[in-house]
Amino acid sequence: MPSQFVHLHLHTEYSLVDGVVRIKPLVQAVAAAGMPAVAVTDQSNLFAMVKFYRAAMAAGVKPIVGVDLWIENEQDAGPPYRLVLLCKDTTGYRNLTELVSRSFIEGQHRGQPLVKKSWLKGHTEGLIALSGAKAGDIGHALLAGNQQDAQACLDFWRGLFPDSFYLELQRTGREGDEAYLHAAVELAVATATPVVATNNVHFLQRRDFGAHEARVCIHDGRTLDDPRRPRRHSEQQYLRSPEEMVELFADLPEAIENTLEIAKRCNLELSLGKNYLPDYPIPAGMTIEEFLAAESRRGLEQRLVKLFDIPRRTLPKSARFTTTACSWNWMSSTRWAFPVTSSSWPTSFAGPRNTAFRLAPGVAPVPARWWLLP
Repeated sequence: MPSQFVHLHLHTEYSLVDGVVRIKPLVQAVAAAGMPAVAVTDQSNLFAMVKFYRAAMAAGVKPIVGVDLWIENEQDAGPPYRLVLLCKDTTGYRNLTELVSRSFIEGQHRGQPLVKKSWLKGHTEGLIALSGAKAGDIGHALLAGNQQDAQACLDFWRGLFPDSFYLELQRTGREGDEAYLHAAVELAVATATPVVATNNVHFLQRRDFGAHEARVCIHDGRTLDDPRRPRRHSEQQYLRSPEEMVELFADLPEAIENTLEIAKRCNLELSLGKNYLPDYPIPAGMTIEEFLAAESRRGLEQRLVKLFDIPRRTLPKSARFTTTACSWNWMSSTRWAFPVTSSSWPTSFAGPRNTAFRLAPGVAPVPARWWLLP
């Protein structure tokens, strides 16, 4: 029987703030359920990507790489909005990594990395966007009864993601789910916007809900029996089987079908195990190895002057230490500096606390003496 559903919104333990899904059990459960693909969309990061990609490929499951982003609320000081981005290809992956990196470097707000809407312009190619359900800006507007704002938000996102924006629908038993769903479907019909069903998965099985809530409490600094703590999750946010999701959205079959269509459109291929070094500019007439050696020698001379308070003019050009010039045990030479000698020093000798030093043949020692560091 062909698969009928693919999970496109899922937090693993790498989300840190919530989610207790582990990568290998996730991939095994997806394969056992007959689902051809699965997305990992951790909160504001791609920490699980390499492990997830390898595990999924090994199990014959198509990995879909994505992130559940926080979008800055630019209108007021209220909570940020959610937006789920999925990579279609390498271009989308590069755009997503740039957005995530920028959110951590420039968008920190009270320890939460946020993305500004303006940053998305020019960085949406190769990406598919899900609206974030009731936690997105469209969802907030619809639940507030502000149809005009919801329409304006929808126009904005569809402009950024032409043919790649979906209104996300969820039925997880949480307050506001159904009210949002009906309003979102009406908006989708009126604007010919495609819809997609997700379960906002945070744990594999229903019985894992308690462990998940304990993790959320640890992050929030709350206790499980605290009557004031917010209940943002429900026990229905587990990895439902395709049959369960089809039954849950029996009245909206296109929302199920679109999960498969999105999975078909996501074809990111990663090359792992290879090193990609930057093309660093070097002076003309030098190789990268020669330039690195020259810079290393120059840096060493600067540090010797600083460490031993030796005037630069007393350091002859011939004073060079190589990686084999001397060796020592840092743990046993605590508070002792380099051995520096006169020209009459032998080629090998013992330092403090049985620390052995060997001068390489032909290496000119630095003209000084032992120094005890403060």
